[in-house]
Amino acid sequence: MNIISYNVNGIRAALKKGFDEWLTQENPDIVCLQEVKAQEEQVDISIFKALGYHVYWHAAQKKGYSGVAIFSKQAAENVAIGCGNDLYDSEGRVIRIDFEDFSVLNTYMPSGSSGDIRQDFKMQWLDFFINYAGKLKEEIPNLIICGDYNICHKPIDIHDPVSNKNSSGFLPEEREWMSQFVASGFIDSFRHFHEERDRYSWWSYRARSRERNKGWRIDYHMVTNALKERLIDADILDSIVHSDHCPIQVKIQSKLD
Repeated sequence: MNIISYNVNGIRAALKKGFDEWLTQENPDIVCLQEVKAQEEQVDISIFKALGYHVYWHAAQKKGYSGVAIFSKQAAENVAIGCGNDLYDSEGRVIRIDFEDFSVLNTYMPSGSSGDIRQDFKMQWLDFFINYAGKLKEEIPNLIICGDYNICHKPIDIHDPVSNKNSSGFLPEEREWMSQFVASGFIDSFRHFHEERDRYSWWSYRARSRERNKGWRIDYHMVTNALKERLIDADILDSIVHSDHCPIQVKIQSKLD
């Protein structure tokens, strides 16, 4: 089962850059999108339904902002919109689909790069989310939590760890949170298969960052330990360009196959 996570930085903008053509070629079983920046009725959903996808959407209340969606070739047995916290659900940050033997939760975690207020908001979210994910993992042992975490975990995950040591997304307290999250029972699927440097999932639009590969790895497929034996592969599809992020991929053995 091929599962893609992709911060498209605006689904309508991505479609203008050929996102649907790439999706047709890649043909993943599940694709999880972050920052769709649109209400469902603002997008021609028939494009994705024609490709065989069931479409599940959670938009932010604020138009043109945030929002997550999941497209799945197989219909979900259950769909959970939001995380049960109005503060975060108003920003469209969480959606989950459940199948018989595993679940996929798609999240767009807050960025703190715009200033102290949003950094405080981000840290409050992180406190909430690690507890939320821990409880969810007890209910759903076979769980994948994918999305844009807006955190580089280790120096290997960022092009310049020294100059960015005080930057939101690579702060010591954020990195420590990520370590605690993994230690709570999750596998960073990309690092499970790859130890190489210079593999990133986001590049600033400034200073030719992508051309020079001055990037950050902030997008993850975190997989519960219970799914470890079903992991087949994981990768970063860094040649795909519809956004300032690129898609990331995990492949698991599905008992539904």
